[in-house]
Amino acid sequence: MILPVDPSHLEKPQLEIGFIPLTDCAPLVAAHELGFFERYGLDVTLHREPTWSSIRDKVAFGLLDAAHMLAPMPIAATLGIDGVAQPMITAMSLGLNGNAITVSNELHARMIDADANMLALRHRSAGALKKVIEANRRAGCKPLTFATVFPVSSHNYQLRYWMASAGIDPDRDVRLVIVPPPQMIDRLAAGQIDGYCVGEPWNEMAVHHRLGHVVLTGYELWNNSPEKVLGVTAEWAAENPRTHMALVASLIDAARWIDQPDHRLRVACMLAKPQYVGAPLDVVKMSMMGTFVDHAGAEPRPVPDFNVFYRYAATFPWRSHAVWFMTQMARWGQIARNAPFAEIARRVYRPDIYRAAAATLDVDCPPTDYKTEGRYDLPHDPAEGPTLGPDRFMDRHEFDPTHPLNYLDSFPVRHRSKSMPVM
Repeated sequence: MILPVDPSHLEKPQLEIGFIPLTDCAPLVAAHELGFFERYGLDVTLHREPTWSSIRDKVAFGLLDAAHMLAPMPIAATLGIDGVAQPMITAMSLGLNGNAITVSNELHARMIDADANMLALRHRSAGALKKVIEANRRAGCKPLTFATVFPVSSHNYQLRYWMASAGIDPDRDVRLVIVPPPQMIDRLAAGQIDGYCVGEPWNEMAVHHRLGHVVLTGYELWNNSPEKVLGVTAEWAAENPRTHMALVASLIDAARWIDQPDHRLRVACMLAKPQYVGAPLDVVKMSMMGTFVDHAGAEPRPVPDFNVFYRYAATFPWRSHAVWFMTQMARWGQIARNAPFAEIARRVYRPDIYRAAAATLDVDCPPTDYKTEGRYDLPHDPAEGPTLGPDRFMDRHEFDPTHPLNYLDSFPVRHRSKSMPVM
């Protein structure tokens, strides 16, 4: 193997990298545990952080060199959304999918009473929720409370997308709050929230403790949606280009190793350690092994693409994904609808760096930076580049990144800016 950068020429071989305890931090953990970082001349210390705001702030102020980040976070930081204005970039996705929507046992029972067909037709779960909301309104009850992990996150946009698909206005009909991922099940157990959207293992932990039911996975909402990225500041990337390229290459290598089925159990064992995710192995391994349990007592069902780390060009930083996230920011009032979507995507998402790092790794890169979403039910082979996965949305919408405003205007439920309280 030819290394993309001579390890003796790295600007900064000793790195501090942050992560949140979620199964999709797996590329960082595997690279650390199995020597991928060292192979590329990097001496990495991993830092388990409590919240996404901590990740953002520590990268912004130079306390961390890089981090496992929410995919929209570098965009938000660059635009100064949610309190921090610091140009950031990403040159690598850390994987696809990984989230789910969980509701309390009590709410699930009421949703089943409202529409028993939602068990077989899972896309109808939001419609069942709407009926519960309407019944509560007639009875004069306070709004249901749902949690998400951060205002600029795929979780927030997925939760809103699910609700809005049934005509629920998430800014008017429910109360939305911010809760760090590891705290979700405690808040659910205490009755402080009625449901949430979060990454694994915090959905399966609710099932494990008989606290909730999973009503929809992120994969069911949007097949192979973008989830986490490797985030750094633009200044750090400019000052450390060789180190950055070596870091990206090491994580591509780790992701490729993880996505081999025979390696998944070993990765789950690593993640279960207290210094990483710190959850029972029986819980962590569910999604990592391609299975999922929706409620206590249910048989595991196959969800082979619940976490995708390498196949389907999962590590490639599509600029079209950046544009999609900005349509959601505009849909929910976080940015103006006339924002220069393509220009921001060009500045923040950097497939040029990815391609340079991948060039010596025998990685088949997509030849373009943009792709449509929502057309394919099955894996498909473009004229050039790697096989791509299914990309359907639950409501059969299609997203054309060259016409973001047309896409935005196709949704009847969209809203103004609204802050979300932190619990």
